[in-house]
Amino acid sequence: MKIYPLLFKPNLHTVVWGGERLCPYKGLPASEEPVGESWEVSAVPSSPSIVANGEYAGRDLISVINEQPEAILGKAVCEKYHGQLPLLVKFIDAKRDLSIQVHPDDEMAQRVHGKMGKSEMWYIIDAQPGSFLYAGLKKEITPEEYKQRIADGSIVDVLARHEVHAGDVFYLPAGRVHAIGSGILLAEVQQSSDVTYRIFDYNRPGMDGKPRELHTDLAAEALNYHVEDEYRTIYNAIQNKANLIVNSPYFSVRVTRTEKMFHRNLLKYDSFVITMCIAGDCELRFRQTGEVVLLKEGHSCLIPASLADYDVEPMKGQTRVLDAFIDNMDKSIVGQVTRFLHITA
Repeated sequence: MKIYPLLFKPNLHTVVWGGERLCPYKGLPASEEPVGESWEVSAVPSSPSIVANGEYAGRDLISVINEQPEAILGKAVCEKYHGQLPLLVKFIDAKRDLSIQVHPDDEMAQRVHGKMGKSEMWYIIDAQPGSFLYAGLKKEITPEEYKQRIADGSIVDVLARHEVHAGDVFYLPAGRVHAIGSGILLAEVQQSSDVTYRIFDYNRPGMDGKPRELHTDLAAEALNYHVEDEYRTIYNAIQNKANLIVNSPYFSVRVTRTEKMFHRNLLKYDSFVITMCIAGDCELRFRQTGEVVLLKEGHSCLIPASLADYDVEPMKGQTRVLDAFIDNMDKSIVGQVTRFLHITA
């Protein structure tokens, strides 16, 4: 079967805190239900992406990867993650506050659930005036104080609160308490896991009218109680450049805002690339095959590792894209020097 860039059918999730922005953002008919998440590229068994283009149209992403794992994922990724896509990317629209939550790391998630842990990052696409989110603790607490504050509903008093604006970035390693506040539209890149421990949910009912389950004890075990000086990621937002915003052990993320054709050669990373079009339609032009893919605002593309040499061409004056992949580059001194000299990063 042919290897080519994959586009996907809508994969929308209705949640109690969802809003009305994702459907128009993606150019889809309005929904009467509160849509909170668009799972853009997913190989999570409970909700896999369905291919929308080419020979694989109608197939789920898991089965497609299983046919040609090395060509799609990259040899290094395929070996490290046993032929499985290690990332899940989403667009999230929070009309109401999300629950206070935390995710387990790989060790705990594997031990308790037989799954991958969940570190993630947020890129703020739009935020209504005064919108905020929680990320991290603002003061050190003990596990005992944590449980007491859950019981009396005062947990938010010790969380670090951040007012946000478009372009803000937050990295949330497993163990960091967090919550998205109302009025925020964002892109999320995370490990491919659906394990979330809900700490506090404002005593509200779920979609079924019943209180949503809390995971107080598991969250207490997963929580990292360390307090950081700064939780917001500071980065250079340079026009016509792939700006590095997160480089973690689990994924590397760059954002590019450009009004002219922009070359991306990521073959050296030996990884698939997920490109999310944040604003302004663009075309992806692949140098190896000559194939051209139209990537519309609010949509995403999975670029196989073997095709990760391409140009991004804005269709409406300017485009903004977010790229996520696995950085398999050599971290030795020689590797670092090689990377520094590589001008197409």
